[in-house]
Order: sequence, then structure tokens, then C-alpha cells
Amino acid sequence: MKSMIIPSLLVKSQRELDYSSKRLQNVTKAIHLDIADGKFAPNKVLQFKFKLDQHFEYSAHLMILNPLPWIKKNLSKINLFIPHVETIDNLSSYVQFMKKNQKKIAFAILPETKISIIKEYLKAADYILVLTVHPGFYGSKYLPKELKKIPQIKKVNPKIKIIVDGGMNPKTINSAKRAGSDYFISGSYTTKAKDPKKAIKSLMDAIRK
Repeated sequence: MKSMIIPSLLVKSQRELDYSSKRLQNVTKAIHLDIADGKFAPNKVLQFKFKLDQHFEYSAHLMILNPLPWIKKNLSKINLFIPHVETIDNLSSYVQFMKKNQKKIAFAILPETKISIIKEYLKAADYILVLTVHPGFYGSKYLPKELKKIPQIKKVNPKIKIIVDGGMNPKTINSAKRAGSDYFISGSYTTKAKDPKKAIKSLMDAIRK
């Protein structure tokens, strides 16, 4: 399967969202949106009525409590919703709702969350996002030990696709690839770069080494 670098946006206004999206045109086909409510993660981002540039497909990392109302509200805007397993009260009900709406099942897990206690989520999911930082801000400390979760996850569900999010740069991304990651979220390294296209290319070159 072809690896993919997906730039992530952590924005607080429509103006910031428009500016960042414009910089990524002709650079990527996919954008990863970070959403935080200031409760689940210690930051508030994308907490406004937003409009999305239709040039892209979108995934949304939902660092929010009670994510289902947000998902229902934005069902037609987002291609892949990634709530945290720590926020889903009724797994079977959530999976049924997503399948009814022809959406893939994806979950994120906090660094503190052990694989042994979320096996039922892994078996139900198409994608798992492994956080290699504590969530909420650009430039958080990279936690390489979290990569050990990837083979544990694939042992439970060999068909699952792994997304690694946090601290991805040319020095770290190859270890994430070797651990078994399929997709790589890159925040400030790509979206804050003077040349986002060049930054993404440098990450792809690092994966291929």
C-alpha cells in the first residue's frame, strides 16, 4: 500500500483556515483537521462555524467530549471522522450509525491508553490513529515509545490501517514506517513550512530510505 503524508491544520478562525488551505492547493489532495474543545484537550481549535475548501478530502481528529453531535452536524463535510475511543460510550451504537451513513470507522487513542483495554474497538475499526504526542498543540514533545502500539494493534486486527500523528519529520518518520504505519499526519513541519510541497517531499524521501 502506498504511504501518504497528510498535512494537518490547527486553526482558530475562518481566515486562518482559508489561508492555510490556499497554501496547500496543488500540494495535497487531503487535509487533516484538528478539532479541540478545551476540555478533552487543553486547547480550543476549529470552534467556529467553518466552511471548507472543496479542493480537498478531509479527515477530522475529534479531541472533544461527546463527539457524535459534531459528527452528525458535519456529516456531509468530512470524509473520515476520528473520535477518541476514550469518548465513545456505546461502541455498537456508534459503529451502526457510521455504517448506516456509509462512513469508515476510525478511532484515535491517547498515549496513556493501553491496547489491552480497547480490543473491541480495534476489531470494529478500519483505521486507528496513534498519537505520538500529547494532543492539542503544534510542536508537542515526540513520544517514540507509542510506536510499539502499532504491531500490537495489527496483531488484533491485521486489516486495520494505522495513522501516526505527532512529531513527524525526516528524522522520525522512517521509524514510524518501520513500525507499520500506513499514513502519516504532519502538522507544523508541513503547514508552517515556507514551501509545504518541498516539506512533504522531504518526508516521502525519508520514508523511502
